[in-house]
Amino acid sequence: MSDKLTRFLFDAYAIRGEVVKLNTAYQGILSSYDYPPRIAILLGELMAATSLLTATLKFEGEIALQIQSEGLVKYAVINGTHDQKLRGVARWDESVSDFPENFSDLFKKGVLAITITPTEGERYQGIVGLNNESLAKCLEDYFYQSEQLPTSVNLFASVDEKNGACASGLLLQVLPTSSETSQAEDNPDFEHIRTLGNTITEEELKTLDEIDVLHRLYHEEKVRLLASSDVVFECDCSKTRSANALRNVAKAELLNIVAEEGMVKMNCQFCHAEYAFDAVDIENIHADNFQTLAAGDSQSRH
Repeated sequence: MSDKLTRFLFDAYAIRGEVVKLNTAYQGILSSYDYPPRIAILLGELMAATSLLTATLKFEGEIALQIQSEGLVKYAVINGTHDQKLRGVARWDESVSDFPENFSDLFKKGVLAITITPTEGERYQGIVGLNNESLAKCLEDYFYQSEQLPTSVNLFASVDEKNGACASGLLLQVLPTSSETSQAEDNPDFEHIRTLGNTITEEELKTLDEIDVLHRLYHEEKVRLLASSDVVFECDCSKTRSANALRNVAKAELLNIVAEEGMVKMNCQFCHAEYAFDAVDIENIHADNFQTLAAGDSQSRH
């Protein structure tokens, strides 16, 4: 299964769609930490959802889907760029070994924040509660409440030894430029397309290519395929970025850490790469003279 997102339009209706399949990119996030299966599945669904939402951007920038709660899952986030580069991490109560299957039982006072950050322009954030039966339903509520756009979302994720990590998703949405962006029940065309879309299975999304998926669902409709995009797991951390962060810490405090521990170590929360700085590095950082060679800016994982 390739890591790809494909957009499509219905010629007869003011409706757009996207289908995404993830394997290598999903495994990239999971390989950075030993996630329990239930947390891994949550991250896979978040990853597929972020890819689908990022594809709706009409500008360069990022989208972050971030869960916060006081329950078993404390924090989970996937960041996605307009060119489909994803990264993410989760935090949970690691004393728990038996996780509930029900989505809402993973959270207590849980919220999902969707943050859109354009490269140029103002940042926007919307929040929706995690009280529904699935992440997909929570996203549908978000679009219904914040943008009044009838939206259908299907998300799947699975992790097993035989097939590895697989995540996939299908999004259908009334075009925001349409005059039909009212209540879903007032749009019979969308309800028709949504009903057909909801018959898709995880196995079909996992094993069929995008053309076969759309033929399976909409062989009686005129569907126009748009450009596809490769989806990758990519973290933008670097030794230089870490050095810039250390400029905000007093030099004396950093040198004390070097004296006690031999190095100042910085860890990326997303990919768990580790960057180490010695006393010479610290002096150069605070003299605004820190430079990294291409080889020296590489990351080491532990």
